Amino acid sequence: MSKDPQEAPLLEGHDADGIRELDNLLPRWWVWLFYGTIIFSALYLLYFHVLKAGDLQAAAYEKESAAGEKIKAEAVARFETSIGSLTPSREQSTLSAGQQTYITLCAPCHRPDGGGLVGPNLCDDYWIHGSNYVDSIKVILNGVPAKGMLSWRGLLKPSEVQAVASYIHTFRGTSPPNPKPREDQTPAAPDKPNEFE
Repeated sequence: MSKDPQEAPLLEGHDADGIRELDNLLPRWWVWLFYGTIIFSALYLLYFHVLKAGDLQAAAYEKESAAGEKIKAEAVARFETSIGSLTPSREQSTLSAGQQTYITLCAPCHRPDGGGLVGPNLCDDYWIHGSNYVDSIKVILNGVPAKGMLSWRGLLKPSEVQAVASYIHTFRGTSPPNPKPREDQTPAAPDKPNEFE
């Protein structure tokens, strides 16, 4: 134990393997910060839980989510008003973006080369729901629930829809190996599932 009379009172009586506890004063800045957190928590409790003046986390999320959905719906509505005048993009950056989206979302049903799998062949001249570019955009946006085609409305941005539709348009006239037969040439009631299902 220290013989310094000024230091001795700071030492507590605890001793563990020669390590003694020092009763030192906390720094002033730390103490005021601690008091600040107490005041902040009291004000937070009063503002959010007693007066209910602010939104709690769940309510704030719901409000922001609704605002986001409104923005998406307005963007899709603006896009739909201009669909009739759209033409396939030939820009390489757009086609590359469309290819990435196609490979990720469409290829599992239509194959990477568009030859058709569970979904129809995108390379032949027979298109069930319309063969022009605008029809493709409408199918991507609205889907074909009766055939299992998902609607990508609100999931893909308008620019992504246009990019993937432009990329799909490049399949026209191509000849992938072992393509799925045209939809109008498959038997109405086959005896067994075809090799693509």
